[in-house]
Amino acid sequence: MSPMLDVSDEVRAEIGEAEAAKLIAGDTVPDRYDCTSCRTPGSTDERTSTVLFVGSETAVLAFAHAACVPSQIVRVSEEQIQSAVRTISGEAAGASAPAESGSPSVPADGRQAVLGVTCGQVLVGETLHPAVVVEPTGPIARPGTTGGGDEFLPLLIEAGFMPVTELDKKPGPLPGWSVLMAMGKLHAVLQPAEEGQQPTSWWQAHQPLPVTDEWRTTANRTNSVLVYAAPAGSIGQQPREDLMRDALERAAERGVLVAATMPLAGT
Repeated sequence: MSPMLDVSDEVRAEIGEAEAAKLIAGDTVPDRYDCTSCRTPGSTDERTSTVLFVGSETAVLAFAHAACVPSQIVRVSEEQIQSAVRTISGEAAGASAPAESGSPSVPADGRQAVLGVTCGQVLVGETLHPAVVVEPTGPIARPGTTGGGDEFLPLLIEAGFMPVTELDKKPGPLPGWSVLMAMGKLHAVLQPAEEGQQPTSWWQAHQPLPVTDEWRTTANRTNSVLVYAAPAGSIGQQPREDLMRDALERAAERGVLVAATMPLAGT
């Protein structure tokens, strides 16, 4: 029996009609797989989505429950896709969420700072939302300057983040920005690029960050992520979601919290 495989037009165009025909016929499809979205076992005897991860030089075809995500292309950096391949092969070690990692930024004092990231869920009204909390390890200077101040919040407000005064209101959307998931892990926060170019990473994990099953399920349901940011020392690495919320509320009361709602890119 042929597999119950969904191959979107964009995936078909990327891999070619001949390879798509082989997939649909079952010639190159495994009977069992780990869903690239929820990371639980799946069977191609049931409706399955093809998800093509495309880097600058490498492409990896993965499979997901059709109920989790539709067939689609997820564009990632070559470094990210190689890391994903190592993860699939069992060569990459994971860590439990919340976790911290990040790409380097320029600090105000001349030392290297990184953007720390914590993942958790935040209750807004009666609805749970997946959240990413970003906090640098030190003051951030404006690009091209070496001043002694911390320009992290002004830079984000200029980029479109809005000040948060209360957590019971969902942050507004930030056009062109998105949160990139691949192979069920958090890879990057993407910002708009120049016209005609691919989005670039504002924050990128040194290695993909695992998230909890609950966080991933909520993100797939809402198809969006709330991204909060505060200056160094405002939030801290909180081990529980209730403590994270308390820290966010204190930062909002002090006027040092900004946020935006971003679409979820990938799975």
